[in-house]
Amino acid sequence: MRELVSGFRAVERAGLAVGVGLGAGAFEAGGTRPRQLVGMPPFPGDLLDPARSHGDVLVQVAGDRAGDVRAAVERLLPAVPGWRERWRIEGFRAENREEGGRGLARNPFHFTEGFGNPAGDRETADRALVQAGQGEPDWAVGGSYQVVRIIRFATDLWDKDSVPEQERIIGRRRDGRWLDGAPTDEEPNFAADPKGRLTPLDSHIRLAAPDRREPPPLVRRSYSYDRGDGDTGLVFSCFQRDLARGFEAVQKRLEGEAMAKYLLTTGGGYYFVPPPGDHWIDALVQPY
Repeated sequence: MRELVSGFRAVERAGLAVGVGLGAGAFEAGGTRPRQLVGMPPFPGDLLDPARSHGDVLVQVAGDRAGDVRAAVERLLPAVPGWRERWRIEGFRAENREEGGRGLARNPFHFTEGFGNPAGDRETADRALVQAGQGEPDWAVGGSYQVVRIIRFATDLWDKDSVPEQERIIGRRRDGRWLDGAPTDEEPNFAADPKGRLTPLDSHIRLAAPDRREPPPLVRRSYSYDRGDGDTGLVFSCFQRDLARGFEAVQKRLEGEAMAKYLLTTGGGYYFVPPPGDHWIDALVQPY
C-alpha cells in the first residue's frame, strides 16, 4: 500500500489529480474497517458483472487531457507490481463548468446535472465527510464513503421520446430549470403539486429528493463514458458520511421511477476515501 501511495504522489507531481478509495477487502482481519464498508449489494434492476465490480482499492486519475491520464495510469501500474488491475473505465465530463459554486456537466441523456450539490465548502463537508462521534474508527474521521455505479444508458430508446416527455421523466428542464417554473437557483414547491400535475410523482428528481428543503446528504461527481457499439452511460459517483442516510436512502426511494427502463447498472462498488495524510495505512493491518 505504501508503494501504491508513493506511485500516486508521482502522478500528482505530473499535474494530475489522484484519488484513492478502500474496498472492504483492503482490511485484514485485525484492521479497523469503517463500520458501513461492505461489498456493494445489487439493487432492483441491477445486473452486476463481477469482473467490473468491487475491488480492494479504487484509484481515480483525473486531468484536463485524456492522453495524459492514460499515460499516467500506464506508468503507475508497473510501478506497483504487487497489485492486479481488476477493472478500468474511462470517463469524461461534457460541457464541464462551474456555476454558482457547483460543478456542472451534461450527461448522455442531454441533461445538465450537478445542480443538487451544495455551493459552499462548509455544506459540502457536512454532507460528505465523516465526523467525530458518529461511531466510526478514529482514523476514518475526515474521510468519506464513495459509491461508484457503472450505469449503461439506453440512449437510442431515450432519444425516441420527445424532449417534454424526457423532462417529465427527469423532473427538470434540460438546462436545469424546474417544471413548475421555479428558477434553477430556487427550490420547487412540490407541496403545491400533490398529484404530480406539473412534476410527476415518479420523476427521478421528485423521488430522489421529495423535500427540496432537506436535500439528500451526499455530493455527486459523475462522468459520462462511451465504450463504443452503443455502450454509453454514466460513471455515477457520490460521496457521503453515512451510506444508509445518503446513497442507500435515495436508491430505495427511486424504486419504480419512470426512468428505470432506460438504465442498467452493470458494475461499481462501495469504497472509503481516507482522510488527508498517510496515517490511515496503519489501520489496514492493525487496530488503530
